[in-house]
Amino acid sequence: MPVHAAPNPFSASRSRTALRACAAAACCGLLLSGPAVATATAAPVAPARASAPAEVSGRGTLISAERLYTLTTPRAVAAELDAAGFPGDTARHGVVAYRLVYRTVDAHGLPTSASGLFVTPLRGERRLRTVSFAHGTGSHKDDAPSMQRAAFVSAPAIAHAAAGSAAVAPDYLGLGKGPGLHPWMDIASETTASLDMLRAARAFAPRTGHVLGHEVMVTGFSQGASAALGLGRALESGQDRRFELGALAPVSGAYDFGSAELPALLAGRLEPKSSVVYAAYTLVAFNRLHPVYDTPGEVFRAPYDSTVEALFDGAHTGEQLMRGTPGALDELLTAHGRALLAHPTGPLAAALRATDAVCTDWTPRAPVRLYMASGDEQAVTENTEHCRTALAGKGVSAPVVDLGAVDYGGSRHLGSNVAATSAVVRWFGEQSRR
Repeated sequence: MPVHAAPNPFSASRSRTALRACAAAACCGLLLSGPAVATATAAPVAPARASAPAEVSGRGTLISAERLYTLTTPRAVAAELDAAGFPGDTARHGVVAYRLVYRTVDAHGLPTSASGLFVTPLRGERRLRTVSFAHGTGSHKDDAPSMQRAAFVSAPAIAHAAAGSAAVAPDYLGLGKGPGLHPWMDIASETTASLDMLRAARAFAPRTGHVLGHEVMVTGFSQGASAALGLGRALESGQDRRFELGALAPVSGAYDFGSAELPALLAGRLEPKSSVVYAAYTLVAFNRLHPVYDTPGEVFRAPYDSTVEALFDGAHTGEQLMRGTPGALDELLTAHGRALLAHPTGPLAAALRATDAVCTDWTPRAPVRLYMASGDEQAVTENTEHCRTALAGKGVSAPVVDLGAVDYGGSRHLGSNVAATSAVVRWFGEQSRR
């Protein structure tokens, strides 16, 4: 197995900062409490005018744009990233951050809107390469890049922009300023939201003094790792000829959710509280799109059968989610609920096959690297090995970069996002110079 080791970017001060941030957010895994983190203040930007054919037809049309904040120097960027627990060693520019709201389609293909973060370098080149970053799991609408300033979900986008790229970070459906509920781990809607965010950013970029080039570098963390693969697949299939995939760098994904992640979760190989939350989120979110169960009591034990669905309504914080769920799977799941996750059938099995196809049903032509952390307590590392093996079977070399024993607030999973950010910034830079 070709594994590249990556250096640990953490200092003691960053680890302490990360621990405080994680505790303040009451985070378990990627479940961040939106209100516990300062949200970005916004200044309106003049109404946008869509121009490209795809935008005129609806998808990707810019509805509104708000300037959120400006970090005027590389030192200011590095300070903000450091405060969030991220290294700022790749910052070469100040940045300007915007929230874009745009038209897209929901999980059923019907018109809706979504939001996302768009960050550009200050005084950089006029023509910019684009980096798309897809974030990890959140429970509250504010657990989204455009809603938080230099926080866990937005720091990677800031880092890429400070290195000289235009950074695009979709909030996904139902998060940020998007209406409705979030269809968690639904690759199809993550892909459409990500692609339409690229379209909106392309339309808006000239008003920042920049033009986006054709090349898009794609990365994402955890839930966002699968979303990144979905976007890469869409770009290489020609869904928008104005963009082409430059390189792909997913981080710590659950690429084999049905055959690697769920079995590890049920076997007690992952962190217990995270396992409870992910099991609940899987059943609740998948049931919204597919008939997984008829009543919550079929899969959740009392009293959680009457409360757990509401916890994933986008209005509950990570802290509330932690308090509202038990500490062990057997306290949450009925025998039928456990059996359903252990041996999925019918619509759930079909949905998991679609989720797990991100590494198996296409052959990337662009360079691919898979980033992971040894001992990840949430995304079992077999996910990455299965993805690498699937791609190798199609003749694709996808080296695995082991980030080592990284830590963020006591979590190697979260730490892999932090450690990977600088590594991916540098690797993307190397690809663009070839």
